[in-house]
Amino acid sequence: MYNIQIDQDIQPLSEFRSKVAFYFEKIKKHKRPLIITQNGKGAAVLLNVSTYQAMVDKIELLEDIKLAEEQLAGGQEITHHAVKQKFAKKG
Repeated sequence: MYNIQIDQDIQPLSEFRSKVAFYFEKIKKHKRPLIITQNGKGAAVLLNVSTYQAMVDKIELLEDIKLAEEQLAGGQEITHHAVKQKFAKKG
């Protein structure tokens, strides 16, 4: 993901509404998120679809790693040999 450029990537809702197509093209081109403010406070973040999907994929991977670490810490590990035996019996 690209770094936000504060002077370009934070816009008030009124500005966003008046130039929606422009901001959609800008997000597609630069792949940086657009932060939309309302009453001077952050209200929403608009992302390119591929950037969003990459974030979701990373989060899912990190959740899998965390679960694996918790299972290892809890003594729930399975050896490679045991897994091979388990799947060999199913085939």
